Amino acid sequence: MSKPSVFVARAIFPEVIERLSAHFDIESNQADTVWTKAQLIEKLQGKAGAFTTSSERIDEEVLAACPGLKIVANMAVGYNNFDVAAMTARGVLGTNAPDVLTETTADFGFALLMATARRVTESEHYLRAGQWTKWNYEMFSGSDVHGATLGILGMGRIGQGIAKRGAHGFGMNVIYHNRSRLSADLEADCKARYVSKDELLAQADHLVLVLPYSASSHHAIGAAELARMKPTANLINIARGGIVDDAALAAALRDRRIAAAGLDVFEGEPSVHPDLLKVPNVVLTPHIASATVPTRLAMGNLAADNLIGYLTQGKPLTPLNPEVLSQ
Repeated sequence: MSKPSVFVARAIFPEVIERLSAHFDIESNQADTVWTKAQLIEKLQGKAGAFTTSSERIDEEVLAACPGLKIVANMAVGYNNFDVAAMTARGVLGTNAPDVLTETTADFGFALLMATARRVTESEHYLRAGQWTKWNYEMFSGSDVHGATLGILGMGRIGQGIAKRGAHGFGMNVIYHNRSRLSADLEADCKARYVSKDELLAQADHLVLVLPYSASSHHAIGAAELARMKPTANLINIARGGIVDDAALAAALRDRRIAAAGLDVFEGEPSVHPDLLKVPNVVLTPHIASATVPTRLAMGNLAADNLIGYLTQGKPLTPLNPEVLSQ
């Protein structure tokens, strides 16, 4: 009996390919080519499953052209590259990779916060350019992290991880806003206080964005929201590009209407708004919040587990649209 065919859309760990190969006929992209939509459709012909990253858009056009597709497993916790409604309508299961990257991403969020607050990137560029010739008492003076007010917009697992690091490790006053308030036990565990979005913007010394991307969260931080923040505040985005209006943020940074920003995600990435590249008071990283070897391997293995579980037993681990299972 022939094995189901699976397409692996980007380069991944060889050991994950080996695991998949035990169950499927694999066509893999270890050359790590970024396919156009037409090329992706061509690659998905005759495939029962696809292993994707956030760079492969699975929409109605792709689904209509690939009627044999049964599952698309994303090696990411976010899945705004999926049109979940269209996938459900066509009986295609979507899965993601939650939980395995929570602590690593929270680590990075705090690293980006500290680098932004203490002007690490800006001062390193200064040093590398040979401009450091003497000490000055106000040279690259940033903002304190310990004892400051940490604001978190989006209080899922990663947001809670950041809250705990801030409250327990740095004695920060933690406030948050979320679509729904946490239980009293979780709030106590995080030492976090629920506030309105307006209060969050007005009070936070360091505002960290950890909310999922959707149509309703598009430009959740735009010119109006930036205007409500303190001029001494720092903004950190480890969520998704599109949650921040990057053009409005670049203007606010240029005019020093907020102190600084740390960004791991961007609208239209891997492209970065050119105005963000012109302002010195921003730390920029290329979507690497989950980038440790153990975490990325765990993400790859979870995506593989979903493919194996669904295509061999009908039992995926982390389905996004479980109603497909009963179709």
